[in-house]
Amino acid sequence: MTRSHLSLRDAALALLIVFFWGSNFVVVRWGLGSLPPLLMAAIRFALVLLPAIFFLKKPNVSWRTLALYGACVGTGQFGLLYIAMDGFISPGVASVVMQTQVWFTIAIAAQRTGEKPQAHQLLGLVPAAAGIVLILMHNGQDITPTGLALVLGGGVCWAISNQTTREAAHQAQQRGTPLNPLAYVVWASLFAMPGLFAASLLLEGPSRIVESVTTSTWIIWPTLIWQSAANTLFGYTVWASLLSRYPAATVAPMSLLVPVFGMGASVLVLDEPLPGWKLTACLLIMAGLAVNLLWRPRKAILIGEPD
Repeated sequence: MTRSHLSLRDAALALLIVFFWGSNFVVVRWGLGSLPPLLMAAIRFALVLLPAIFFLKKPNVSWRTLALYGACVGTGQFGLLYIAMDGFISPGVASVVMQTQVWFTIAIAAQRTGEKPQAHQLLGLVPAAAGIVLILMHNGQDITPTGLALVLGGGVCWAISNQTTREAAHQAQQRGTPLNPLAYVVWASLFAMPGLFAASLLLEGPSRIVESVTTSTWIIWPTLIWQSAANTLFGYTVWASLLSRYPAATVAPMSLLVPVFGMGASVLVLDEPLPGWKLTACLLIMAGLAVNLLWRPRKAILIGEPD
């Protein structure tokens, strides 16, 4: 039986995870001062893969599933996000816009499984869309249409990977074993790296790669370890553990704090300006997220959850 309220320990773990996820946008921006975006993303997934793959058994899902998830998360989600943050959009705004993956996930699930969007999900889309339009109306040094398009593209790839994970969990259950989320992320990184390294060679070029690697200082390594170990290995694994022990409605609302930490860290650490229009746009997007994550249908209230 699942519990309806997070224990103090698990609430602290959830808070730590969303802190890692939110502040990671600032950490990525630091790393981009030393490495080009696609190369840094490729190294991130190399550190996720090695040496963990030698200690974890391949999850009981098809190679095709692992390849699709790895390509979407690696080359798609983080490849596009890192390019966007390399001068096209500020970390704070990127952390908020990235959460539009919620609606892309709903749309893809509807297409793949026939799940019809609920009224409150469509209602939440209204303020979020207004926030995106407000951002588009204020092109400037830290926000460009290119950056916004890249982050939205990353959100689409994230949504595809979400649906792939749902289908992977079902696939593993059909094969007689539950999905191991840590092994799943690690083994999928085997397919995240090739596309990123190939794109780096093609778009960033061998000379830039060699120059960035040879001129980087030791400071780049803490940023890479933060992205791979804290953000990916620890964050994804513990989050999946929480979802396995509590109702999704108990855990998911904590993710509302990701853009709060993302924008807050960018303002405090990188001195990102926070004019009124930007704050309004971010609040509109987060309001849409809140409607999706916090809405409780009347029948769920009547039935209730065991304490």
